[in-house]
Amino acid sequence: MELVSIITLLAIFQFWILGGLVGRARGKYGVKAPQTAGDEHFERWFRVHYNTLEKLIVFLPALWLFGYYVGQYYAAALGAVYLIGRVLYAVSYVREPSSRALGTLISELPTLIMVLGGLIAVVIQFFSA
Repeated sequence: MELVSIITLLAIFQFWILGGLVGRARGKYGVKAPQTAGDEHFERWFRVHYNTLEKLIVFLPALWLFGYYVGQYYAAALGAVYLIGRVLYAVSYVREPSSRALGTLISELPTLIMVLGGLIAVVIQFFSA
């Protein structure tokens, strides 16, 4: 499960970097803590970070369960697509929020595949035991 571990750590690192970018935007646009609203550009960075947190809650368990029950190579490949989608989402959302659809799709689709595929694999294994 080394590949799944690498994807997990990259997802955590990506989230950490996004948090740093929110902090930088806070200073650049003069939004003092604990405020989460103010300048529109700060709010875009804040939303990207927060939305990524919301996605991680589903992505990480799905990645691990899919990796365990289906295969780490498939999970890692889908995880890599997810990470690319999150980068595209962040870049497009900060530039123009209405353009975020492609990044959203590219990160949601692999997560959905892993949730459904993992569930199917677990059920098959349960009933074949």
